[in-house]
Amino acid sequence: MWQAQDHVAIKTSGKGLTDVTEKARSFLAGHPCRAGLMTIFCRHTSASLLIQENADPSVRRDLEAYFERIVPESAAYEHDTEGPDDMPAHIRTALTQTHLAIPVVNGELALGTWQGIYLFEHRRAPHTRELVLHLVGE
Repeated sequence: MWQAQDHVAIKTSGKGLTDVTEKARSFLAGHPCRAGLMTIFCRHTSASLLIQENADPSVRRDLEAYFERIVPESAAYEHDTEGPDDMPAHIRTALTQTHLAIPVVNGELALGTWQGIYLFEHRRAPHTRELVLHLVGE
């Protein structure tokens, strides 16, 4: 068994889902792993990771709208150090996840036909987010 690791910078356009599936597949393709586990970790507290529908963009739009409804920007939050979208971004991250574990089967990510890996940016402004990719396998 062996391990590999890398850091990937992802530029976002502000709030929304950014597909990072090909970044993960490219990392895997650079290693001779036939069976194992890839972990993806987001090094931020105002962005998160999701595995979600990759065919119909209306799914992503509905997810984004849902999070706007359940965690709106508001003056009611005490924490607003970086503006009114600061605390809502932290709550949205707490409701989702900052890491994913995806099995590797026969040298491929074991994603379903309609699944993609997304970085979910919760801040209004564009950011550069860092993901850590870690692969354990044989």
